[in-house]
Amino acid sequence: MTKDLFEDIIKKIESYDVIIIHRHVRPDPDAIGSQGGLAEMIRCGFPQKTVYTVGEVPDSLSFLGVRKDEITRAHFQQALVIVLDTANQPRIDDQRYSLAESIIKIDHHPDNDQYGDISWVEDTASSTSEMIVSLSEASNGKLPLNEKSASLLYSGIVGDTGRFLYDATKESTFLAAAKLVATGANIAKIGRELDQIPLNVSRLMGWAYEHLDITPEGLGTITLTDSIFRRFKVSEDETSQVVPMIGRIDSIRVWVVFVDQRDGTYRCRIRSKGVVINKIAEKYNGGGHPLASGAKVDTSEERKGLVTDLLELLKQHPDRC
Repeated sequence: MTKDLFEDIIKKIESYDVIIIHRHVRPDPDAIGSQGGLAEMIRCGFPQKTVYTVGEVPDSLSFLGVRKDEITRAHFQQALVIVLDTANQPRIDDQRYSLAESIIKIDHHPDNDQYGDISWVEDTASSTSEMIVSLSEASNGKLPLNEKSASLLYSGIVGDTGRFLYDATKESTFLAAAKLVATGANIAKIGRELDQIPLNVSRLMGWAYEHLDITPEGLGTITLTDSIFRRFKVSEDETSQVVPMIGRIDSIRVWVVFVDQRDGTYRCRIRSKGVVINKIAEKYNGGGHPLASGAKVDTSEERKGLVTDLLELLKQHPDRC
């Protein structure tokens, strides 16, 4: 990121009395952590400003302490909106963002949907939370970190790097994390909270291990239907916790979790240990990171097509994990 872009973002923040911070639907720790962390930084640096955080917060992330503020359309009329961790406009939680006087996009996904008066996208960054740490460092004390924002941003980094295991983890990621720890992030508490799973979800995981299909090429697939949701009393959001545990199986190189939707379509969570899969995700109404993407299939034929394409990809790269 250039120095000028940092300065443009900070000047925008300085020039508005009302700032509304959005992120994507079905939020993960990085979405909530970057949203709450930036809000706290602005409140500390500019206590006279009014800062709102919007979007539904799942129960599993309520421990982060970021609330959904109830605001009206009138709040947006002379406001600055900052959208975090959201590549595509349809995924922005609370579509009233478009009513704002000015919009800033800050994100680490591939920039396939360019929006905002200012757009800062670094698709090589580990997380949006790491980017917000960089913004604080470049602000010359105008956006200071404190114990609360440090804990939120650390949660986001840990969440999106899989505890520093994923490929996007770099030296800068560890430096950012070290700064947050030095500022007071409670890493032991954060680690315990992020590691917790409800009993019903753990039982779903056991079922998933039993019913996972693994091909000789190393493709793992499983389908979670509405009847499975009811059987284990889990929500669709809770099924996301099944995704990373499948990757722990050593014979799996790429895996897909098909999640039944009420309209008869399937949401596809696609992950890889080395083979780039986001181009295939784009073919099926999706996209994302090279090794972590999402897609949507409308028919059983499309679902078979996605599996076939991933199998072909694995055959083309037999030596890549």
